[in-house]
Amino acid sequence: MSRIGKLSINIPNKVNVAIDKQIIIIKGPKGELSREIPSAIDIYQENAILKISPVIGITNSDQLHGTYRSLIHNMIIGVTEGFQKKLELQGVGYRSQIDGKNLILNVGFSHQVKIDTPTGIKITVENNTNITISGIDKELVGQLAANIRLVRPPEPYKGKGIRYQGEYVRKKIGKAGKK
Repeated sequence: MSRIGKLSINIPNKVNVAIDKQIIIIKGPKGELSREIPSAIDIYQENAILKISPVIGITNSDQLHGTYRSLIHNMIIGVTEGFQKKLELQGVGYRSQIDGKNLILNVGFSHQVKIDTPTGIKITVENNTNITISGIDKELVGQLAANIRLVRPPEPYKGKGIRYQGEYVRKKIGKAGKK
């Protein structure tokens, strides 16, 4: 049995949890999230505590137990505090800007790269080189940050590219010149 899955989830005062068959809906001050729970997982609420347990006799219930406990816990954190990822652009002439709900990147290509913002996600740009992605859904925030980073990942020779804030890029030594 999963060690993470055994842990109960405390529900803060300002969060409402509704369990309707295999769908859990969590409402909080920042918004509302819902997720379908597989039939291999039992979820029940006792006062201000959520408990999750695997259904005995179903083959993959133990595998899903800890995963769904973490997903539900992240939903509760998302509707109370929210999540954010920060990206940095490093390179001469690399810059970003917001155009309506779209993020426009100039990262050394002959064209601008336009990234659409999904609903529920907020993107802000500071100093043309710092991008902050925030929202209540941890999966969406992380996936959008990864997609933006994939436009121009940091290269190992000069370190130019888009990186997470605080990410260390190990630099390689260039080709040795002839003597």
